This record gives sequence, C-alpha cells and structure tokens, in this order.
Amino acid sequence: MSYRTFEVQLDHGHVVAKPADHLPDQAAALLTILESTPPPVPGLRPFGLARAQFTVPGDFNAPLPEEILRAFEAK
Repeated sequence: MSYRTFEVQLDHGHVVAKPADHLPDQAAALLTILESTPPPVPGLRPFGLARAQFTVPGDFNAPLPEEILRAFEAK
C-alpha cells in the first residue's frame, strides 16, 4: 500500500483536488481539514485572567531569605 498527498479545496461542501488530473479513478482516502487560526499576539493577555485563583502575599517584594538565595546561586 502506498500513500500520496493531494492538495484540495472545499467548495460548498465538495472536495476539489488541486490539480484534479492527478487523482486516481478509485481510491479510499482520509481527509484532514487544516483550519487556520490567527496567531496569538505576543505579550498580550487579558486583564484578570487568573482573578480569584490566588492572592499575592503582602511581602511579595521582600528580599528572599539567605538559604533560598544560596540555593539559587548554588553555593
């Protein structure tokens, strides 16, 4: 069994091969539809995406304890 790939278009619910002269007279086939989605805009996220999922502690910007700093610096 061999496999071949054909480029096709959907035209009002009908599959139209491009170019049509390369299609066999009879064959079994699988059709995968590739839907284009717009690429995400880098860096933009909606405000409040994780609202009410966690709270930021009051000392969030406080310096880290020495033992944690040493672990990061691998000393």
